[in-house]
Amino acid sequence: MTRFYILSLVFNLIALSIAGQSQSLQGTVLGPNSESMPGVNILNLQSGAHTHTNDRGEFILESTSISDSIQVSVIGYETAVIIVTQLKSPVLVELKQNSYSLDEVVISSGLDALNVFTEIDLKVSPVNSSQEVLRQVPGLFIGQHAGGGKAEQIFLRGFDVDHGTDVRIAVDGMPVNLVSHAHGQGYADLHFLIPETIERVELGKGPYNSDRGNFATAGHVDLHTKDRLANSSVSIEGGQFSTRRILGMFNLLDREKQNFYIAAESLDSDGPFESPQNFNRTNLMAKYAGAVSARDRISLSASTFSSKWDASGQIPQRKVDDGTISRFGAIDDTEGGETSRSNLILTFDRSIDQQSYVKSTVYMYASEFELYSNFTFFLNDSVNGDQIRQVEERKGLGLTSEYGHSFEKQKWSGLWKLGVELRNDKTVDTELSHSRNRSETLENLQLGDIAESNMAMYSALTIDLGAFTLAPAIRADLIDFQYTNKLATTYTNDSRELFILSPKFNVLYNANERMQLYVKSGKGFHSNDSRVVVQNQVDRVLPSAYGVDLGVNWKASPRVLINAALWQLHLEQEFVYVGDEGIVEPSGQTERQGVDLSVRFQATDWLYGSIDANYTLARSIDSPEGENYIPLAPEQSLVAGLHATQNSGLYGGFDVRFLGDRAATEDRSIIAEGYVVVDMNVGYSAKRVDVSARVQNLLDTEWNETQFATESRLLDEPTSTTEIHFTPGTPFFLSGKITYMF
Repeated sequence: MTRFYILSLVFNLIALSIAGQSQSLQGTVLGPNSESMPGVNILNLQSGAHTHTNDRGEFILESTSISDSIQVSVIGYETAVIIVTQLKSPVLVELKQNSYSLDEVVISSGLDALNVFTEIDLKVSPVNSSQEVLRQVPGLFIGQHAGGGKAEQIFLRGFDVDHGTDVRIAVDGMPVNLVSHAHGQGYADLHFLIPETIERVELGKGPYNSDRGNFATAGHVDLHTKDRLANSSVSIEGGQFSTRRILGMFNLLDREKQNFYIAAESLDSDGPFESPQNFNRTNLMAKYAGAVSARDRISLSASTFSSKWDASGQIPQRKVDDGTISRFGAIDDTEGGETSRSNLILTFDRSIDQQSYVKSTVYMYASEFELYSNFTFFLNDSVNGDQIRQVEERKGLGLTSEYGHSFEKQKWSGLWKLGVELRNDKTVDTELSHSRNRSETLENLQLGDIAESNMAMYSALTIDLGAFTLAPAIRADLIDFQYTNKLATTYTNDSRELFILSPKFNVLYNANERMQLYVKSGKGFHSNDSRVVVQNQVDRVLPSAYGVDLGVNWKASPRVLINAALWQLHLEQEFVYVGDEGIVEPSGQTERQGVDLSVRFQATDWLYGSIDANYTLARSIDSPEGENYIPLAPEQSLVAGLHATQNSGLYGGFDVRFLGDRAATEDRSIIAEGYVVVDMNVGYSAKRVDVSARVQNLLDTEWNETQFATESRLLDEPTSTTEIHFTPGTPFFLSGKITYMF
């Protein structure tokens, strides 16, 4: 790790050498209930100097003099203007809630436009499931293909990410992706999160952030839960297909600086399938957040969930075409599973002074997973069938800690961050078996224990030169892989240690308060399964990703915000789905390049519109022309919405999702068909009661939520067939919800 220490030392020396003080205004911004307000725009109306508040609601505004007017604004709150009367002591600004207006957005060096987009979307568009919140990420699609209980399949930037291999997901600083998982590398199941507890979503595309490590190649998504509930509430929800949901959220402690609440959710549904899903899930969550001193703040949350379901699996197109089964029928309806996860997250945030802070998070989790699948039916075993069982029991713990120091000089300012991360995962009896009728194990194909540790350090420097912002950073990861094979005749504990260095460099140019140009570049990685690493089955067992984005954030008018980017991403190793085994395997280098366009506009005070359009060209480098398509990589996608929120309490909207046709095989001989789906919601919110209705798939479109080119054979077939196997998307689905607040 010598290279990393040298580079880190260089950053330290740079930060210390340029740190200094000039005339600047320090302050803190709080919300209506004394909660910290991150990401607030701070603008000096005289000098044009601008900044944003940090995670603790604190800011330092350079080039400030006595009598200057300071504008404080953020979406959803009334804009405040304060007059500077002194510069010796920090100022305190308290904002009042207001309607959401794009007028409040100011393009500045601290702005991440995509986070603004998700903030707007969360406020004006309802989210009905924790996994569905991922759809708030511009350009990200999800698909379910196992009865609602398994983590969704994710699509982003030309990736079929499977369940999380190339998108890092975290909740309150705790990683959701599970390394060396029994079902898939980076498996990210968000079903333990109750959607109504989500406060905000931070996201980024590409491997450009030093504080995001493993799996952050196509992008990352960080979800933050609420520190405080606006009120206690009870919700009852019901819909077609025997769908029922009950939710309770209760403030048990609601003081100015101390808050504690609990939330509980129960969900049941049979789904639209001919064989009922018998899906049920229970969630519990408790969270405390408070200031323990003038400079120290902690939050402690505990959550647990359990889920069980049956599934009809992926069905072959040929049997639907010949009328043997319907789109919602099954070949093997003994698929399904059960899973659970419990989490404990402690965050300690200390302000050393107005320039420095330390933020640390400690987390622990325990999970169990059991899944039964049958992708090929009777291809490999003509007597018992090809059902497989995947099982694991896991415990994990970790720590992240970051020190930050901001500095000011007359013509520049900046922030230096130094962070460390530690994570350890251990599984017992990680199993892949050949099973029958979900009750009998015929043969153990893999069985063993996994221990995997990740130690990381990063250093990042942000220098604001006025029009230009420079952000060099570097990250170092050391990963230790261990696997004990319990099927071996003699005891073995195979291990391997790997190191990777990931530099990043981003440049932003703020032409004015309405336009920002940026170039982002960096190296990231996703790890391989420990079983693959220790057996050295591939050339690059810790494959790197090299990316670059050229983009613009543009405030085209006071109520129109646009983000556009040209991007390219090169991966040293790709994972491709193998239908006959139900796993993913490495298959060589790939290159992706594309265009992203996101638009948010506000037609009136109460009408909001959104457009997210994406095009990607994804190809394998190691394959010949015509045989170099990446199976299931999305090429074209579009999400558009129109939502209304009125002071009268009425709200509602429409959303359209389009995913284009894409290759299902390397030679594009089989096509996964695209779809267009329209959703609608409408509701009325009063002081104590909120009543709403939602229709998924308003036009009752026949669409395939997930698709795979799979070779399979049925019991009565003499030969196998390779074709599309799919899970049908939800048909017209009406549900209603009543919430009482107190």
